[in-house]
Amino acid sequence: MEHSPIAVPERLQKLLSRAGIMSRRQADALLKAGRLQLNGRPAQPGDRAVVGVDCITLDGELLHLSVGVQRQRRTMLLHKPPGVLCSCRDPHGRPTVLDLLPPELARGLYPVGRLDQESEGALLLTDDGDLALKLTHPRHGHQKTYRVWVRGVPSKHTMAVWRSGLLLDGQRTRPAQVELKYSRAKSSCLHIVLREGRKRQIRRIAAQLGHPVQRLQRLAIGALALGSLASGSWRWLEATDIALLLAMDQSPTTTTGV
Repeated sequence: MEHSPIAVPERLQKLLSRAGIMSRRQADALLKAGRLQLNGRPAQPGDRAVVGVDCITLDGELLHLSVGVQRQRRTMLLHKPPGVLCSCRDPHGRPTVLDLLPPELARGLYPVGRLDQESEGALLLTDDGDLALKLTHPRHGHQKTYRVWVRGVPSKHTMAVWRSGLLLDGQRTRPAQVELKYSRAKSSCLHIVLREGRKRQIRRIAAQLGHPVQRLQRLAIGALALGSLASGSWRWLEATDIALLLAMDQSPTTTTGV
């Protein structure tokens, strides 16, 4: 007599990531916020579940999991406009990046990493949890390129300090590429390349150095450039694009957003 294989419970974070619902980091954040429920009760970080047996909901809405079912993963490059939140939903009703997409396309997608509300430029959206983990895990030092307009004209000394790193939350930032592209009487345009992304890092450093950010645009994630993609527009990534992302140099760093 043949016996059906016994389903092994998996941690919720891994299960949701494999199903392409969200990244493990996002699942962790939702668990801590009390927004995920397991079989009608608030889920805990150590909870485990089985697809087809346990009921997992987000804010009371049932999540339809298809772990083990082979399907095409989707990843897009979005040109995020300023004033839009880098999240799936906002309890205060503010516009999010998913609001820029038709509902049928937005379903199942979530941001990879983040840009703060007033920043703009290249942002990835995906339903591929494994890809999201590879691109956001703290051990990877993925290069990101920015064009930044700041108030005033930074001196050579200020630029040298920024390049070499300075203390932020008690920890020194990694060396960065910072170049002055042009300046006017009251503002300057900088070209910045980072291999880390602490929360609002560029804005906080610029303010600390006396040159607050006036505008911040992310031009590229690794070798994947924004190019001529218009603000608010998007394009689906092809296999060659994914290969560019996965070929990004990796080195120990911290990646939590800019």
